[in-house]
Amino acid sequence: MATIITQIFIVILSLFLFNLRLSAAIDGRGYKPSDSILLNCGSSSDEADADGRKWIGDSSPKISAAGITFGNSTPSQAAFQDPSLPSSIPYMTAAVFQSEATYKFHVSKDERHLIRLHFYPASYNGLNAEDGFFGVTASGGLTLLHNFSAYITAQALTQGYIVREFSLPPAEEGFITLTFKPDAKHPAAFAFVNGIEVISMPEIFTDASTMVGFADSSLSVGSSALQTMYRLNVGGNYIAPSNDTGLSRTWYDDTPYITGAGVGVTAAAGPRVKIRYPPDIPSYIAPVDVYRTARQMGPDPKVNIQYNLSWSFQIDANFTYVVRLHFCEIQLSKVNQRVFDVFINNQTAQKDVDIIAMTSSMAVPVYKDYAIFISDGPNEDDDDDELLVELHPSVDAKPEYYDAILNGMEIFKLSDAGGNLAGPNPNPSEMLEDDLQTMREFKSEPRGKFNVIGGAAGGAAAAAGIVFALVLAVYQRKKRAIAGEPGSSGWLPLYGNSHTTESKSTISGKSCASSHLSTMAACLCRHFSIAEIKQATKNFEESLVIGVGGFGKVYKGNIDGGTTKVAIKRSNPDSQQGVHEFQTEIEMLSKLRHKHLVSLIGYCEEDNEMCLVYDYMAYGTLREHLYKTNKPALPWKQRLEISIGAARGLHYLHTGAKYTIIHRDVKTTNILLDEKWVAKVSDFGLSKTGPTMNQSHVSTVVKGSFGYLDPEYFRRQQLTDKSDVYSFGVVLFEILCARPALNPSLPKEQVSLADWALHNQRKGTLAEIIDPVIKGNIYSECLKKFAETAEKCVSDHGIDRPSMGDVLWNLEFALQLQESFENGGASARGSIGDVSELSAGGEAVDGGHRGQKRDEDDEANDQSDGVNDMAVFSQLVNPKGR
Repeated sequence: MATIITQIFIVILSLFLFNLRLSAAIDGRGYKPSDSILLNCGSSSDEADADGRKWIGDSSPKISAAGITFGNSTPSQAAFQDPSLPSSIPYMTAAVFQSEATYKFHVSKDERHLIRLHFYPASYNGLNAEDGFFGVTASGGLTLLHNFSAYITAQALTQGYIVREFSLPPAEEGFITLTFKPDAKHPAAFAFVNGIEVISMPEIFTDASTMVGFADSSLSVGSSALQTMYRLNVGGNYIAPSNDTGLSRTWYDDTPYITGAGVGVTAAAGPRVKIRYPPDIPSYIAPVDVYRTARQMGPDPKVNIQYNLSWSFQIDANFTYVVRLHFCEIQLSKVNQRVFDVFINNQTAQKDVDIIAMTSSMAVPVYKDYAIFISDGPNEDDDDDELLVELHPSVDAKPEYYDAILNGMEIFKLSDAGGNLAGPNPNPSEMLEDDLQTMREFKSEPRGKFNVIGGAAGGAAAAAGIVFALVLAVYQRKKRAIAGEPGSSGWLPLYGNSHTTESKSTISGKSCASSHLSTMAACLCRHFSIAEIKQATKNFEESLVIGVGGFGKVYKGNIDGGTTKVAIKRSNPDSQQGVHEFQTEIEMLSKLRHKHLVSLIGYCEEDNEMCLVYDYMAYGTLREHLYKTNKPALPWKQRLEISIGAARGLHYLHTGAKYTIIHRDVKTTNILLDEKWVAKVSDFGLSKTGPTMNQSHVSTVVKGSFGYLDPEYFRRQQLTDKSDVYSFGVVLFEILCARPALNPSLPKEQVSLADWALHNQRKGTLAEIIDPVIKGNIYSECLKKFAETAEKCVSDHGIDRPSMGDVLWNLEFALQLQESFENGGASARGSIGDVSELSAGGEAVDGGHRGQKRDEDDEANDQSDGVNDMAVFSQLVNPKGR
């Protein structure tokens, strides 16, 4: 008996040691680069970025020890910091080259290397960003960039910064050179770079790619250089470089690139599903988080068979592209349960893709590479071409479920026969050229007519450059809106962070839809059980209440084992008043992802409870930082940046989504601030889809918050996107004056902030009612632009109001003016002080009385809240409700 027990023990111990060795082997396949150089160009110090990655300055004493040499650069500091920058490192310093210059990196010989170039097109040492035209070449005669303008490219893609990633073949000489050369065809041209990454990488292109359109043909990457065009975590979270598997790659949300009528549904592997990499696929191919989430077509086979799950990408013509699709079956376990076809640019790439047949098991990753050559489009004037990836259920295979699934996607451009990877800059259209000509004429006007940059040298040129950038950005956004594109097109998405949404299985037969939600909206959101909600809020502990609104209380909570902070909005259990808002909030936010919109993580509808789960906004509402608060007052520049962020969110609603969305309840309590002070528009309970192309308005019952309501909408019950513009104009005055939109304790003419501010703006006495805390820090021209924008927003008739794109343009311009002033570009006389106040024309005049004091507004604010309570609508955080 003892012998048998001993033998059993030995067998168990052997199995344990085998599993331990297997786990170690699997973990060992993660990649640790032999070369990992992060160079913060133009800096003399070593610093970490927002992700904790350490960068060395190219003027640091450590640079020679790292095997790096270079010359002919001028270390420079950016003139201003765009709010969209993910970190000041490496973007706020640059190496500027006014003649050819070369970086030389000593690296290992036998490995490929990732090269990432970071560009932030700003003014450096007085140089105009629009003059930055240059080329970049690498070892072996490779052309990475040619006649490249980071300025034009960033504006065309509506990005504050640009990252270009390349994969170079092994360096036989033991070093990699990167040569920056200003373009000789452009006068005053210069080159610059903010950051350079050189990271060794394993050979990830070991298998030949299937050639699309050529039967039984394949393509080997071999010694080709590649450029990463897109890298998407399909159906899942944004994955930061610090969370990648050794290669510091960034994986973006796929939502902006989805095209066609159906967006499908997202799904995530359950907690018991463990992703297991097969022996032939190392874990550095893609992080496990890519394979744990996916996008599918949906639960209805009749719907699925009628459409393709599609993604559209803008690329450069006359290059060969490798499209890598990552698959992992996280729900099914049998062959022929889910079979689909893959199409690229309307050609069959692969028929009858059955992931279980390929992997023999559930939760096992696999990837497939497809190569396609993209030639010029049929129109010779086309500036770029499209790459279309589509999935469709296989009818011929007669699977158990008509559905398709995709977990991740990467698109790489291959160098041509001449070693070239460079594509053209985006070209302005004829319409934009007309605008630019106007800007040139504006630029050439006498100096006295345009003194917004004070006495700074090159002021007019800098201002024209700002206007150029904003014209280009606004035009490109409007162009995409007219074309009906779902979001930003280009090499970077419009936004960087979004939550993975999780649905119940659409295969098991369980419905994703709740009793109040459409099937698609319910499946696009993660469903929480009431037990999970109670655990997150400690059974709705009162000490965790962070706000109360018409919908109910808002609790601070923790989900996923306490790793994620959230805000949980709970409806009043004794009332059904919020059912419609609950439904609308999910229907709207489940389909929207944007940096400046609050992210809806999921919902709970169980046991007569209705709860909504959002990202937690660490700094609460904008209003609580303006008045009736013990918190420090926001400085003027930060108020401008928050205004711009909120405007970006509203502009996306109006033009960036598939249909125009009208928020209908824009106010300072519905603008939330995250831990980095990024503004996010919240509370979509009253939102409406805007008018179609054949309509000028939507006729609907009046809803909103008093003090912010569009008077034209109130009178005629005709809702347009200009109704949001009016409300946002009130928000701008609220930010400037730090007083409520309505204050019934004041004299009649001062009760409405919009009316009172408009009255003072037209009289030239607006400076008298500005928040005293910021009055001395506002540059006169910046205030003039800001006030004029707010004034136009609150025009009585919608036709006289600007679009949100134009509002965004003006606010960004105001920020540039303020930053120029703070950097010494304008005279000190331009600020608004207690004695020198601003007239309507922007000139300094002797001021009179100081305007309403902040504490007087505070005392009356409770009464203002009482007025707002007359209309009971939901919001995410409002300490007093409406």
